[in-house]
Amino acid sequence: MALLLFVMVVVVLLLFKLRFNMQFGICNLSIVPVRISNSDKSEMVTQLIYGDLISVIEERENWTKIKSEFDDYIGWIDSKQYKKLDETQKKDLKNPSYSNDLVEFVENEKNELLTISIGSVVSNSNILNHKYEGNLVTGKQTKKSIVDTALLYLHSPYLWGGKTPFGIDCSGFTQMVYKINGYKLLRDARDQATQGKTLSFIEESEPGDLAFFHNELDDIIHVGIILRDNHIIHASGKVRIDRLDQSGIYNNDLNKHTHSLRYIKKII
Repeated sequence: MALLLFVMVVVVLLLFKLRFNMQFGICNLSIVPVRISNSDKSEMVTQLIYGDLISVIEERENWTKIKSEFDDYIGWIDSKQYKKLDETQKKDLKNPSYSNDLVEFVENEKNELLTISIGSVVSNSNILNHKYEGNLVTGKQTKKSIVDTALLYLHSPYLWGGKTPFGIDCSGFTQMVYKINGYKLLRDARDQATQGKTLSFIEESEPGDLAFFHNELDDIIHVGIILRDNHIIHASGKVRIDRLDQSGIYNNDLNKHTHSLRYIKKII
């Protein structure tokens, strides 16, 4: 009993020390690759974009293991590609506002321009001593706004782990569209599939709902955003619009179904 109590005290002290020493950071560049391991040759699993907040888990030579504050995604980034924050600075960053033009600019203290993409957290620009004067969106928006935002990404090339119009994957696309409109989705399609309310039929869906697709093992492997008149916008080769029926996505270019429908989720 005494040993168990001792172990519990040690664990509590270690957790307190970890919390007390927790470091934070902010993405101060347009786009930063987040990799599965600490190497430039390692697979990119997601991206940080301008203004994203992170927690620092570990520092190793020129690499930093981080956790995204938005979706808890963990990976490695180049240590030169973020700015450290203390907890007080982080607490001052509230009520995020996002850029909602495909490409915009912020201006640094040297009057130099930095290109940023849609969905950048421009409300955090002040802490970087940057100035932003473009369009922005704050708070929860309507389903119509979700569809309008999705259409801005049309023809963006597919990129595994990508989250910008210059390269984006299927779940990065849905996550960013919902993020800009004030809603939080997890990063991967299989995790997004755990959110929201499941609908039984396509006929129950509305534009802006999410459709999920599975493989022969019943694993969720794809996601897209439902549009009007039995269409869907999704990232497959590029962000494109295809027909949607009870079987799945029908690609008119290939004249066949390319993804098998598993279910539809209503997030809002």
